[in-house]
Amino acid sequence: MTDVTDLAALQRRTVRVLVAGQILGGLGIGSTLAIGAVLAAQISGSDAWSGSAATLSTLGAAAAAIPLARLAQRLGRRPALATGVLAAAAGAIITVIAAGVESFPLLLVGFGLLGVGTAVNLQSRFAATDVASPQRRGRDLSIVVWSTTIGAVLGPNLFGPGELVAEAFGMPPLTGSFAIAVLAQVSAAVVYLFGLRPDPYLVSQDAQRAQDLVDSAEAERNGPAEPHTESQTRDLASAAARSRTLLVFAIGSIAISHAVMVSVMAMTPVHLTQMGSSLTIVGLTISLHIAGMYALSPLFGWLSDRVGRIRTILMGQGMFVVALVLVALGAESPTLVTVGLIFLGLGWSAATVSGSAFVADLVTGPARARIQGRTDLIMSLSGAGGGALAGPVLALIGYAGLAWAAGVLVLIVITAASIVARTPKQPVPVDQLAD
Repeated sequence: MTDVTDLAALQRRTVRVLVAGQILGGLGIGSTLAIGAVLAAQISGSDAWSGSAATLSTLGAAAAAIPLARLAQRLGRRPALATGVLAAAAGAIITVIAAGVESFPLLLVGFGLLGVGTAVNLQSRFAATDVASPQRRGRDLSIVVWSTTIGAVLGPNLFGPGELVAEAFGMPPLTGSFAIAVLAQVSAAVVYLFGLRPDPYLVSQDAQRAQDLVDSAEAERNGPAEPHTESQTRDLASAAARSRTLLVFAIGSIAISHAVMVSVMAMTPVHLTQMGSSLTIVGLTISLHIAGMYALSPLFGWLSDRVGRIRTILMGQGMFVVALVLVALGAESPTLVTVGLIFLGLGWSAATVSGSAFVADLVTGPARARIQGRTDLIMSLSGAGGGALAGPVLALIGYAGLAWAAGVLVLIVITAASIVARTPKQPVPVDQLAD
């Protein structure tokens, strides 16, 4: 069986490599996130299509979630993460071409491929748990989430340098940031390909198989196990059912929290530009929002390890409440909108970090990558739904109305948390999750 010291050393190296890749990937995503809605509205000719940037990006992430998870399951995290960021680089190139020929359908294709970078971002947080100890799982996951802060916060503020690049190379307006994204994503691919050796997922599976052999040999030495009594069988079935309930809640809280965040965030650039705010103000607002998403994630990871996953998820919902109230009541104030977006990011961070650690707690063994991929798929589809509905809702009842509508989703998570908080956590039987 793999030595515990070797696993600890591999985990430290894995986290360092994932941090480097997340910084570069975050730079690519951040440099295109804020401008996507504006570019979509400009090329389509209608603000109602401004949400298509977030929608197609999240759909792209959803479409890539299962294939990347299967690739990781077959070949490891290294080729899966590298393939994802190269697809995102291709999306940035297509977006520039679409802007040049003013083709909205082609622009949607570019946004979809850019979303694969988000899928890589999501898978990276799970990669941080492959060989992590259970006591530090939330913390290690949150460090990788936090590392996205650097690139993601700098990215939206690269509009100025990006436009200089666009001017220097004769690119269409508003597309210079996408050129920066190409360079960042290709660099991230190099980091993953050469840095994740040995592959943490493959090592974790080897360690699990070795442990299974040890357990099997010990069972043979001890002789055949006594058959379960009817009472024990009922207890095992009840424990499995409770575990499934907890897993559904963990995945659901991640997905709904993501939908809340995407729906409000995606419409903020459009709302601010309609109010007359400059692209510089829009970029600053999105930068602070992304800082809220990632900067304090280690704190939320530590809290989820210490005070519990469900309590930390509830903290996130409380921050959502603050955010939505500020946005709804201060919709005409860029300052209040910015503060609200910061709290929106903090709520997302607490819910996502703790919910993801919860999923990692509940699923182990060969089913791990598959369930993680399904988690990311559901999360991305929820975000896509939020982004798709946000544009029409904005046009129908305004920015404040959008915030109140998002509050309904927050209440759903709070209600579900109050129910499952009374359910003791039990490990999920992997064989029952393999189908």
